[in-house]
This record gives sequence, C-alpha cells and structure tokens, in this order.
Amino acid sequence: MGKKIIALTAAALLLALLAAGCGGNSGGSQDSNQSSGEQKFITIATGGTAGTYFPLGGALADIWNNNIKGVNSTAQSTGASVANVNLLRDGKVDVIFVQNDIAYYAANGTEMFKDKKYEDIRGLVTLYPETIQIVTLESKGINKIEDLKGKKVAVGAAGSGAEANARQILAAAGITYNDINAQYLSFAEAANNLKDGNIDAAFLTAGFPTAAVQDIAAQHKIKLIPVDDAFADKLIQQYPFYTKTVIPANTYSGQAEDVKAVSVMSMLAVSSKMDEETAYNLVKTMYENLNRLEAAHAVGKKIKPETGQLGMSITLHPGAEKYFKEKK
Repeated sequence: MGKKIIALTAAALLLALLAAGCGGNSGGSQDSNQSSGEQKFITIATGGTAGTYFPLGGALADIWNNNIKGVNSTAQSTGASVANVNLLRDGKVDVIFVQNDIAYYAANGTEMFKDKKYEDIRGLVTLYPETIQIVTLESKGINKIEDLKGKKVAVGAAGSGAEANARQILAAAGITYNDINAQYLSFAEAANNLKDGNIDAAFLTAGFPTAAVQDIAAQHKIKLIPVDDAFADKLIQQYPFYTKTVIPANTYSGQAEDVKAVSVMSMLAVSSKMDEETAYNLVKTMYENLNRLEAAHAVGKKIKPETGQLGMSITLHPGAEKYFKEKK
C-alpha cells in the first residue's frame, strides 16, 4: 500500500513538473507573440519587375529593415501607379511608388479617378523626374508642338497617365484630339511604330535616357520637340504637378543640343492613417542611406533631400513634413 502511495505521489509530482514545463513554454510563446506584435509590417507597392520602381522598392525595404527597429518591410511587384493607389486605398499595402500626376488625380477625383476620389492619400517624398519626351523623326519635319496638327500621334494607352500628359500638353498648345490622328498605343507599341515610320510622333513618359528612344535613335535621326519656358509656365499654372526639365545634349545619338521639356515626378505616398513617427523614420532613414538606392538603380543618384518636395502634388504627411522642417 505504501509503495502504491509513493508511486501515485511520484506520478503526481511528474505531472506537476510537466505542467510547469508546458506553462513555461506557453509563457515563451506568449513573449514571442508579443515581440512579433511589436513588429511593424511595411509593404511597398512598386511596379513591374523590369521597371525602375521594383529595384528601388527592394532597396527601400533593406534600408528600413536594417535601420528602423521592429520594422519588417517587403517590396512587391504591381501594376504601378494607378494600381498602387487602389492597393493603398484598400489597405493592402503601406507605401506606394506613384507618379505625382496620378497621385494628384486620386486626391482630387479627376481623370481615371473621377468619382473615385481618395482623400486619405498623403505624400512622403518626390524622388526623380519622369520626363514627357515628345519624340519624332527628323524626316517628319515637325519642330514644335503646334506642328503636330494633322499628324498621326501616339498619345499613350487609353486611360493611362501618359495619355493624360499628352492631352494636357496638346491642349496648352490649343490642340485637341480632333486636330490630330490620335493613336492610343502603349509605350512599347508607340516606340515600335515610330521606329517603323507608321506614326509621326509619340509622347513617351519615362526617365531619360530611355532605352526605347535610344533604340530608335540608333536607326533613325530623331528629334525631341521642345517645351519652352513660357509654355511650361502656362502648363504648370493649370497643372501644378509638372516640373521643368532639361534633357542634356547627347542624351541620345544625334542630339546636339539641350532640349527643354516638362516632367512628372515619381514619388512615395502613404495613407493619412500612418502614424507620424513611422512616416518620419521612413523618410529620415531613406535619405541617410542613399548609397543603397544608387546601387539599386542609376536614377538613385537623382534622389536628394533638397528635391524631396519638388512637384509634390498632394498634402504632405505630417511625419514627412517634420523631417523637411528639420532639414531647413
């Protein structure tokens, strides 16, 4: 009987120890959950894997993961600007790459965001210019925007940001689509049709030098149609997201002189719901690690704090505003 009691007692003690052990593991698990709960997940919406936004997004994720305590950031490939705004609106991402004109349309409910206004979009920084390059062949005899009347002109895919750029610039010159033979072509289609001589000119919105334009210039003598200062001022007065740009001589084969143009700016945007401290840290650590962006893509060299508000087309997030005030 005594042996039986001793055995039962030993079994009870063993169960108690096991329970304590389980309890200890449970406590560890709770601590781990608490730690993961303190992590801040930042998803970055970029663009296609072959574009500029995707490598820059990957670099940003590295910067934020390595320099902001508790941040777990990842970059994902997307359909770029318009798609990114919708992802941000739906709460599926936290930071987006977007052209400043598209951000402006979203915030104001115009163009492709008519009746879909997104008032909570906020700007973090502007990054680098994406220039509206009005490209023609020298053989076409087109020297200024007004010469496009009656011509076959690629204006971008229907409903795209590039198409809005073309329409706005043409309108500033007093030209409507009724005055031209408008071709709603994608970037690649426009470049190929210009190279083959099927169209007279194309509006191409991209950072320069643009590979597609270099390709055309390798086979034909091209001409970039200029946008002079007076014209640009008129355009910017109506559409504040445009900025003046100079395409330097020799950017393309046979281009002997600088060409004045206008650009939209690529930028980063977030929701107004992001807390001020997080937004501040995202901006600060990005600018403190610009070498990482330069390593990711050549346009990283154009990203600087002093141009971080150039062409800012929407309300700045308070966290970003705090950073820029400190830099003054």
